[in-house]
Amino acid sequence: MNYATDNHIGNSATARAKKTKTASRTAHRVYALDAETKRCRRGTERQTKVSAFGDATDGFLRVSFLPRLQENKTLQACQDISKMESDFYASLASLAGHYHIVPLPTSHFEYPYNMALAVSDLEEKLKKNVGNFSELRAIQDSHRTCLLSEEKYSTGTTLYYIPIEPIYQMLKDHERRKNAHLLLSVCSYLYHIADVPYFRQQGSYLYWLYEMHREWTEQDEDREENERYVREFDKAELIGDCIEKKIFSPMNLTFFEKRLNGFKSRDNFDKQCLDTAKKAFALFTDYPNESIFRNAPTHDEEEDEDTESESIGMEKYISFISDTKGWLYESIEESINNEFNEYGAMDEPTILKCFDDSELTENSLDFESRLFNLLDDMCALLYNYKYQENE
Repeated sequence: MNYATDNHIGNSATARAKKTKTASRTAHRVYALDAETKRCRRGTERQTKVSAFGDATDGFLRVSFLPRLQENKTLQACQDISKMESDFYASLASLAGHYHIVPLPTSHFEYPYNMALAVSDLEEKLKKNVGNFSELRAIQDSHRTCLLSEEKYSTGTTLYYIPIEPIYQMLKDHERRKNAHLLLSVCSYLYHIADVPYFRQQGSYLYWLYEMHREWTEQDEDREENERYVREFDKAELIGDCIEKKIFSPMNLTFFEKRLNGFKSRDNFDKQCLDTAKKAFALFTDYPNESIFRNAPTHDEEEDEDTESESIGMEKYISFISDTKGWLYESIEESINNEFNEYGAMDEPTILKCFDDSELTENSLDFESRLFNLLDDMCALLYNYKYQENE
């Protein structure tokens, strides 16, 4: 998407500068979108693509109830039913072994009821026993038949925007300077290793939004408080550049463990900072080279050209941001919702596992589950910083 030329958001006058009003969000852990979304778009990093075989017909054994089965004409025309059943049950055995489940014996039933019953049984057990399980499909080409599972981490139509202005304020507060240093180590991990975008990086989604809103504000000559609004952009840029220089330093990662071990909790806020930092350090230790986009869905170029199939990329709803309070954020948030509501899908970390004769990698969404939980904690911690200080 070309942010510099896509101007449909700019048609909304309400997205421009306005006075601060009561926030429309009541849940401050993270920030939900206005509309539910359905599926996926590309992130900045791509996973290894898993696709169906040749002229594969997806979902031909997918059923919603038994004993009826919606039969596929391609399979009905298949000449070698016994070969197809043999492939299917070999794939089923591989899947059952991988997920450690015991499938219902169905091979003694006649085709196609035997496969339909097996798939229905597998889906129910996978939903109950496998975290992040999304879908089970059967795929077939002229040579073989196998099962394909999809695991997906649900982000719940959430904006994972980490505000950095509270850290800037902590650095200027002698009582909270150690908190700031600890959180700078967390941010360095997210910035360097997890690849969380930063709003001052040219080419990032939020950089484009800030630039667009600044231009609108500067062109609005009739607004009495225009100069004050422009100063908010200056402040966001100044603080953003300052904090980026700090988290860019690799010393934050070098001293991460030392800062953890030397940090003493005096109150509830200290404890929250320490708990959050421990989660980040554990991720850094367990996954020292993994990006948040490692399992971002990929899309065919032809699919991207179809506007109906466009989805919200992960790089759009995950980012560092200046702040998540005040007029400036409310204006940007409104533009985001206006744009996101035009999409019909949302990218989420996804793993496809094909149970055929090839070797299956032990990939999982453990990293993503823990990382999004960390982002959730960081958003809540920094959003509530001022409120906790006044308690």
